[in-house]
Amino acid sequence: MLRIGHGFDVHAFAEGRPLVLGGVRIESARGLAGHSDADVLAHALMDALLGALREGDIGRLFPDTDPAYRDADSCRLLSQVSALVRQRGFAILDCDCTVAAQSPRLSPYREAMRERLSSALGVDPSSVGVSATTTEHLGFVGREEGIAAWAVCLLERI
Repeated sequence: MLRIGHGFDVHAFAEGRPLVLGGVRIESARGLAGHSDADVLAHALMDALLGALREGDIGRLFPDTDPAYRDADSCRLLSQVSALVRQRGFAILDCDCTVAAQSPRLSPYREAMRERLSSALGVDPSSVGVSATTTEHLGFVGREEGIAAWAVCLLERI
């Protein structure tokens, strides 16, 4: 049996925070606002995996009202979600992610993000795709108010 999951997340920019995407610290004057490290890419991927499992979303597992997750490393949380995937009897076959950011330029970090995410998932990097795009200056991403990310995953019952 195969299962498909889709995840989406968005975070606004915030001053005085590092920018972390896909577990990689990105050179930027601003980071993203959030209870954890606000890694919008890891969050979208976690939601895709949890959706495929029919387990809800990351807010259910890691509520932003819980001080234990304050400034949490989202890739550590992703590892916990990956462990849940295995506990539920599934294997992660493939994941593909897209980040929408007008700035900063993300292509120099793409391979590092793939490596970090695949490591957190416990899969080969060939099973994790990461692409980046802009919104041609349209919407909140285009106005550089924040970053959005989408992810899809394919699981197989083992």
